[in-house]
Amino acid sequence: MKNIKGCPFGTHRVIEPKGTLPQAATKIDNTMEIYTNELLIDVKTLNVDSASFTQIKESCHGNVECIKDTILKIVAERGKLQNPVTGSGGMLIGVVEEIGPDFPTDLKVGDKIATLVSLSLTPLRIDKILNVNVDTDQVDIEGKAILFESGIYAKLPDDIPEKLALAVLDVAGAPAQTRKLVKPGMTVCIIGGGGKSGVLCAYEAMKAVGKDGKVIVVEYSPENAKRVEELGLAHHVIIADATKPVEVYQKVMEITGGQYCDVVINNVNVPATEMSSILISKDEGIVYFFSMATSFTRAALGAEGVGKDVTMIIGNGYTKGHAEVALNILRESKKIRELFEKLYV
Repeated sequence: MKNIKGCPFGTHRVIEPKGTLPQAATKIDNTMEIYTNELLIDVKTLNVDSASFTQIKESCHGNVECIKDTILKIVAERGKLQNPVTGSGGMLIGVVEEIGPDFPTDLKVGDKIATLVSLSLTPLRIDKILNVNVDTDQVDIEGKAILFESGIYAKLPDDIPEKLALAVLDVAGAPAQTRKLVKPGMTVCIIGGGGKSGVLCAYEAMKAVGKDGKVIVVEYSPENAKRVEELGLAHHVIIADATKPVEVYQKVMEITGGQYCDVVINNVNVPATEMSSILISKDEGIVYFFSMATSFTRAALGAEGVGKDVTMIIGNGYTKGHAEVALNILRESKKIRELFEKLYV
């Protein structure tokens, strides 16, 4: 251990460009000798951000060895797992290996944790990739990572399997933000509602709108749309391509009788879905872009171009209590837990 206290935000690890925070840096120091206010993690599994994994998988045409090589190259070049195309990372689970004396925590060496900060700012060293699961975006590795003093984490619960908890905690901000934004009686649309984050958001939205509200799910995949219907996670399910905003707009207006949505939540992991979210939102409504495939430029200029006065929220993956909100969905809904166990464990 270095007998030195670093910056709480990790700027002491930034190699280039100097003066930036670790997330914005193009290269950080990933040597695994910790400062006194850092925590060392023996990493078991990476849960790569959905937009990032999709981009890597598509660029590799699904070839697992190519995916491995791409991930290793990114980490070797940057000292962290930050996709240079999407800018996003993901999160990890591992075992606490060493705790600096100035790191504020009640954790103990040997505790299993999930980091709740992005891999795009987390110093990471991969010694070996053991397995890539192309269906769950999860990568089993041998390696180490460092958590800064300002980093947030969750101790893994005893009642939920590790990989199931990892899958849910990776998107914990989405259902928690949904709970904050949605009020009784609202009309809410979840775009990409059949995926992991979409299912959790739809569950929270259905609870929040009450008997007088309405939840609409837009989903590209007929299989995912059927799943949402079977789980009872929406009042209406639309099969549509979110990259085609007029198609989405027409189908939503048909259901609502020309009424716009109070809140729109976008979980789609591919680019160019911003305008579908904006067109169906009412003036002074809220659009929450959880997807890391979102383009600020497309969203801002697109809203201006169609004269929409909407509040657009960038998908901050953190809100207070988000880990418990997400994990509690698995405790409350047997059907969602069974689905996620089938898909992610």
